[in-house]
Amino acid sequence: MFATDRDLLALEPNLFKDIAWAGQRLILCTGSIAGTTLTITPGDADFTAAQIAPGHVALVDGIPYEVVEVLTSTTATISRLRPDPTGPVLPPDAGTGLVVSISSFAPQLSLVHNQVLRLLDIEPSDPDAVPSESSIINARALIPIECVTALHLIYTAAAALATPGSTLWHRVAHYRQRINEERPRVAALIDLDNDGHPDATRRLSTFALLRA
Repeated sequence: MFATDRDLLALEPNLFKDIAWAGQRLILCTGSIAGTTLTITPGDADFTAAQIAPGHVALVDGIPYEVVEVLTSTTATISRLRPDPTGPVLPPDAGTGLVVSISSFAPQLSLVHNQVLRLLDIEPSDPDAVPSESSIINARALIPIECVTALHLIYTAAAALATPGSTLWHRVAHYRQRINEERPRVAALIDLDNDGHPDATRRLSTFALLRA
């Protein structure tokens, strides 16, 4: 996947606080923060068992933080949301006896990721496909469309339990509009001969028509 939970957090600061139940819970336990290190007392799983990795989001006493690096099965470097995911770590507030929850929307992101690849005429299920996902040399440019599409999927599922006209349904409409705005901007640069340089530009829902 090009997008991660951290990228969803950048668009929806309350996503992991308000509707984490719509995702997949990986960890629920207690922990402490010292400097930039989160240390947990494993509950249902530790970082290794839950396959926590950079890009996940840890909700600590209701505050979401980026997981920057997993150090051991019980320790990880976390940061406040950074403007640039490769920028310096922004230290969180210290504390002990904190409730730690890590949920993920990776299943939704994976579904959307495969849809985006197919719209670019790349089949993700074919390991011998040419071009392949690795042929896209500007993968970060596809993060916005993956995020807004995943958020539309997430809020649509959550809104199914809400009354018409609720805030959740407003989020569904908002992200439907965002998809329509973002989709025409997407331009995937494709390296067809593995020389590290783009040979073609593909856009979503662009089809080549051949004369019969």
